[in-house]
Amino acid sequence: MRLKIYQQKIWQFLQQEKIGRVVVIIVILISLSSITISWLEPNLSLIDGLWWSIVTLTTVGYGDITPVTVGGRIIAIINMFVGIGILAIFSATLASILVDIKNQEDLGMSYYKFENHIIICEWNYRARAIINELRLDEQTKETPIILIANIERKPSNEPNFFFIRGYVSDETLSRANLMQATTVIILGDDTLDDTARDAKVILSTLTVESINRSAYTIVELVDESYVQSCKRANADEIIVGSDLSSMLISQATLNHGISQVISDLLSSKYGNQLYKIPLPDSRIGSPFIEVFVQMKQTYQSIVIGIQKGGEGKVISNPPTDYRLEDGDYLIVVAQEKPRISEVASRF
Repeated sequence: MRLKIYQQKIWQFLQQEKIGRVVVIIVILISLSSITISWLEPNLSLIDGLWWSIVTLTTVGYGDITPVTVGGRIIAIINMFVGIGILAIFSATLASILVDIKNQEDLGMSYYKFENHIIICEWNYRARAIINELRLDEQTKETPIILIANIERKPSNEPNFFFIRGYVSDETLSRANLMQATTVIILGDDTLDDTARDAKVILSTLTVESINRSAYTIVELVDESYVQSCKRANADEIIVGSDLSSMLISQATLNHGISQVISDLLSSKYGNQLYKIPLPDSRIGSPFIEVFVQMKQTYQSIVIGIQKGGEGKVISNPPTDYRLEDGDYLIVVAQEKPRISEVASRF
């Protein structure tokens, strides 16, 4: 996909810089010198003349074919001098193409046609931490991530990370190919006060949802009072940063050490993580306790919740007699994600 984008950019630049004229001149020069040298030189075929013309024009000079006639040597001299100038122009133009493409990407002026990618709106230390965590997970290790932010240059040069400069709008979202994105993360703008920051998040959410309702939107708020507004904007998941911090601190006060457990579950760097896997067909209708025991015995993982469908309601710590249904997902704590094929075969 990325190669295709570069090919399109190169072709557009070739047309813009009229490099086709240089290519035509090179082709004409090689053709004329090939025909002329093969006509002037005895025992030299047209194919040999073509080979000699290319070698001479590129100043390689293998020396396997050498003109012996006066006319042939004059053609060689013309080829040498003209070839140096033509190749210098050609090389400089190609170099400028590569520099222009790199500059456009670094300055956030590019268009992207990725599919199943992730879009992050706004750049701050949280965005960097999110990208680092996503790269630690095998599922999103190489997923293209496009950043939309009103900053001067691309903030990171890591692979599969792309930048579009500007605010969240129809134009920037179109350049990020929102219609084919799977997830959009909308972060708060740290340069604004809390009220303006949350208002900007809600407006960005409305813009995203009006273009692609199927993209899963995760939004970050400061004030809990704006949660309902975000819900009306059809945000799929809302995270209130201040509330999460306050709840974690209060729980750590009541239950010392609990913050370490939460950090262990949320970080992909070490320890156990949270995973979501589809319920095998063989376990549809089974009581929750049976699946709970078997997952622990077989995979040393703990089922802590059930989600109704891939993006539906979550039931934490279901009753032991809860009957699992078609389309349910298991939310598990494990050292590594259980392979779906293995779960289906062992259940």
